[in-house]
Amino acid sequence: MLLEVANLHHAYGPQTVVAGLSFALPRGAIGCLLGPSGCGKTTVLRCIAGFEAVQEGEIRLNGKVVSRPGGALPPEKRRIGMVFQDYALFPHLRTADNIAFGLHGAAPGERAARLAELAELVGLADVLEKYPHEISGGQQQRVALARALAPRPELLLLDEPFSNLDVDLRERLSHEVRDIIRASGATAILVTHDQHEAFAMADEIGVLHAGRIQQWDVPYNLYHRPANRKGVERQPARDRARRAAG
Repeated sequence: MLLEVANLHHAYGPQTVVAGLSFALPRGAIGCLLGPSGCGKTTVLRCIAGFEAVQEGEIRLNGKVVSRPGGALPPEKRRIGMVFQDYALFPHLRTADNIAFGLHGAAPGERAARLAELAELVGLADVLEKYPHEISGGQQQRVALARALAPRPELLLLDEPFSNLDVDLRERLSHEVRDIIRASGATAILVTHDQHEAFAMADEIGVLHAGRIQQWDVPYNLYHRPANRKGVERQPARDRARRAAG
């Protein structure tokens, strides 16, 4: 397993946000934490990234403990890439410079080759000289993805990456991003409240409720064999979910 989260607990003051959460993700897979606002999914992501301290339990990456109570590997040493909800692009940098931001330690030739490779992978070769405000929301999302992939991270984290996009674009990009992650060979975790995004992208999905995973399973089983009523709801667009589930 590339990622193992065991008995994770986290609270903000008296409010418990994550309570005894455990799951594991193999190398090369795309996982998803699915649940409504306030269920603890973003907090789990931040604990994995090293932005939040672990109060109980532990997190292992590639067999190495990176977080446990009283000790944690700094975020910059975890080889984790992150795509934030608002993309967090640098407005004063061109697309090319945003993508290559994490490659500042690489030799010029290596940096240029990696930039060209990623621009081709995410379909941005024709906008490398443009600034974030000059490109579309979908293109900005792909810039953020390429920037996160640039240093070849062990794990890629995506925090509600499509929430700022309209419904049609969100659906199309979820499939595109899955293909990009697959082509890059990365292992990834997505957090979302949208079950259609989860079904379109993930190999394994954890349904969260009140800081606990109700079921961690493949999309087909989540849809057809939910563990309880807090599992995936069959909404009017259920046919799309069924197709995505297999």
